[in-house]
Amino acid sequence: MSARSKARKRALDLLFEAEQRGVDVQELLASRLAAAEPPVNEYAVELVEGVVAHRDRIDELLTTYSQGWSLDRMPAVDRAVLRLGTYELLWQDEVPDAVVINEAVQLAGQLSTDESPGFVNGLLARLLALKPCLTR
Repeated sequence: MSARSKARKRALDLLFEAEQRGVDVQELLASRLAAAEPPVNEYAVELVEGVVAHRDRIDELLTTYSQGWSLDRMPAVDRAVLRLGTYELLWQDEVPDAVVINEAVQLAGQLSTDESPGFVNGLLARLLALKPCLTR
């Protein structure tokens, strides 16, 4: 597993844990950085901070394009994967779009329901198709 793949998984873990525990993800991140056990990769920090910075826009896009699924109705893991994938897809230009989608689909396949990889792939592919029109 590449360093970036591990960082994505770590960022996903933090986003998911914060939501499940009902705590602020930035406070959770700060406590994990202070504890340094297990260490938090710099790219994982960048991903978490990016999702936080763009959360309203990300959730707006996911709500708009997730045909028939509200954010609340999605499995929590899918929500976290999609937030992470949307951030990388739209705001991380150095990461190839195909890599972003593939990594998100793999995480959904490993951690969520049998239907999740297809759902994540479809929604992120839709956002990719609209990427030139979406405002940042």
